[in-house]
Amino acid sequence: MAWKVGAAVAVVLGFVGVGAGSGSGPDPRRSGWRDGYRPPAEIPFPAENPYTAARAELGRRLFFDPILSGDRTRSCATCHVPDLAWADGRARAATRQQGDMDLRTPTLVNVAWQDGPLGWDGKFPTLESVSAMPITAPGNMNLPMAEALTRLSGDPDYVAAFAGAFADPAITRERLEAVLATFERLIVTAPTPFDRWIAGQEDAIGDPAKRGFDLFNGRAGCASCHSGWSFTDNSFHDIGVGSGADIGRGRFKPTSVALQYAFKTPTLREIGQRGPYMHDGSVPNLEAVIDLYDRGGIERPSRARAIKPLHLTGAERADLLAFLATLSARTERDLMTASFAAHPPAP
Repeated sequence: MAWKVGAAVAVVLGFVGVGAGSGSGPDPRRSGWRDGYRPPAEIPFPAENPYTAARAELGRRLFFDPILSGDRTRSCATCHVPDLAWADGRARAATRQQGDMDLRTPTLVNVAWQDGPLGWDGKFPTLESVSAMPITAPGNMNLPMAEALTRLSGDPDYVAAFAGAFADPAITRERLEAVLATFERLIVTAPTPFDRWIAGQEDAIGDPAKRGFDLFNGRAGCASCHSGWSFTDNSFHDIGVGSGADIGRGRFKPTSVALQYAFKTPTLREIGQRGPYMHDGSVPNLEAVIDLYDRGGIERPSRARAIKPLHLTGAERADLLAFLATLSARTERDLMTASFAAHPPAP
């Protein structure tokens, strides 16, 4: 299958489906659950910022170029590292002074399917609105937007690239945000053993992982938040982690008890490469993540109703780990040099 871009073209990003098949196993609901993880047919792009190869290539160049930082030492890729599943492997993102930011760097994997608001606390209404904050933040890239636009406008190569991506060569904040978002929507997970199993290859994952899938969707209730092909409901929940002044969505909805410590549900794609975990990097590994959910986190009125002690057995924990391991492709696509050639959609 090719990933279709809009209605007319496709950016080929490596996902090749195999013959569909029906699920089977000890839980009779498994087949129905599998249907909910079928891959989408196309990468979604908003009508106000449609995909073009010129915008994608320009966004790629800017993503890796330190021209967008005040002292030209940082780029978007400083925190969103391709080899680290488009995050940074740190508990909390590093400031330019090598201190710690308030939150962990979120992955950009499958961000095209992350419905707004975005960010751990939902401060960004759209993907296009995200880039200005890290570019201009004093602790991050530390480049005022006016200076960023002046720099780019003084570079003949970028002037030509913006002219090719838009109707005229004017370089504006909106266009800078648009091309970066276009590139970021192309950061799509490569096919995993789980995807091959969903497509019908029964031996793509082992029996422990299949039992883990049943547990994930059944008694453990993980799929109530980590749902669908991208493994997120794009919502905000208090899972019993944040405390004190470390508030999430509640900073924007202070009258909502349920949102006081609610942070956005992250995708589980490439989860094995993305430790440490949670919005603050406070959970070191996947074994500890499972332990957190097993005990139910901090009990309080704002904690999501679905979060409660699970009393998992050792075998069930092992099965969940085996399932989570199937969600990583273990391969990296070189998007730094990719040209994103467009192709007609597959029949």
